[in-house]
Amino acid sequence: MNKKVSIKDIARLTNTSITTVSFVLNGKGHISKEIIKKVLDKAKEIGYEPNRMAIGLRTGVSKVIGLVVENIGGPFFGEMSKVIEQEADKLGYRILYCSTDNSISKGKDVIRMLTQQLVDGYIITPLKGLEEEVQKLVDQGKPVVLVDGYFPGLNIPHVLVDNYNSVNKAVNCFVEAGYKNIGFVTSDLDLIQLQDRLMGYKAALKMNGLKEEKELTLRLPYQMDKDESVKEIKSFIEAHPEMDAILFTTNYLGIMGLRSVKELGLNIPSDMAMISFDESEIFSLFPPGITTIQQPVYQIAKLAIDMLLSQIRKEESTDANEMKLQIPSNLIERGSTAKKVLS
Repeated sequence: MNKKVSIKDIARLTNTSITTVSFVLNGKGHISKEIIKKVLDKAKEIGYEPNRMAIGLRTGVSKVIGLVVENIGGPFFGEMSKVIEQEADKLGYRILYCSTDNSISKGKDVIRMLTQQLVDGYIITPLKGLEEEVQKLVDQGKPVVLVDGYFPGLNIPHVLVDNYNSVNKAVNCFVEAGYKNIGFVTSDLDLIQLQDRLMGYKAALKMNGLKEEKELTLRLPYQMDKDESVKEIKSFIEAHPEMDAILFTTNYLGIMGLRSVKELGLNIPSDMAMISFDESEIFSLFPPGITTIQQPVYQIAKLAIDMLLSQIRKEESTDANEMKLQIPSNLIERGSTAKKVLS
């Protein structure tokens, strides 16, 4: 039976003191980045496995971060989570992943579970109905950063894409290419980011002298079956033959939109121009290429974990008002928004 690796072993192998190793592993003291890396690399190399629960109870520091997102299996949240994990790992932190699936009851349950695990801080995708639970964490002195959204009226650090101006720019792209009857397909979820996208759509229409036609907006239930959603989108398109372009507010809606257009036998962009919020591999591969609003996922994730760790480690000012960030997106123009050919 192999002898369990101890802090003493790490100190001997790195030519440092037991106190230094303890400080590094527990996130305490003012230790140089070189020593931190040296100790963490050696700990990983020789298979040191601390009892994080015991450490948390003893020191109040577990070196674990709770990550609560909409759906860990989605491309956006999957990529974001990977970056957060990589950046946290550099400083010896581990991530506990949880998905809410946009369920308030599930959201409350996972926050309660993470609280019992004595995590050091939280990165949370806000969901309307969880304001009280999240504010309680803040009131208890726990570091919290909201990502991909925010709670209006609550003074909590957050980082997300600039949803309003992203959609505003996308609608302008349609208009500049000659499309004037622009549909808008979104989810019925009561999320601030979707509200901001709708406001950006309405503002762009007004700015371009186009009348907002309420019947050109389709809201699909989040939990609706994919086949049913495709059926609804097809009916929406068929009911409005004057509609020459559609903006989908999420990539999963955009993918269902592609399927709908294909099943109707329509051509992109001659019969229907299209833009989707968020990238997906299928959008670059599907002829003639689908124009997308690309979120700066790496930048959002990196800022979120940096903001949280700065609170946990108290390395700099952590005024929430200084940590409310909305980042510009990148409009990737492809064939689906090619200039309209007038017949």
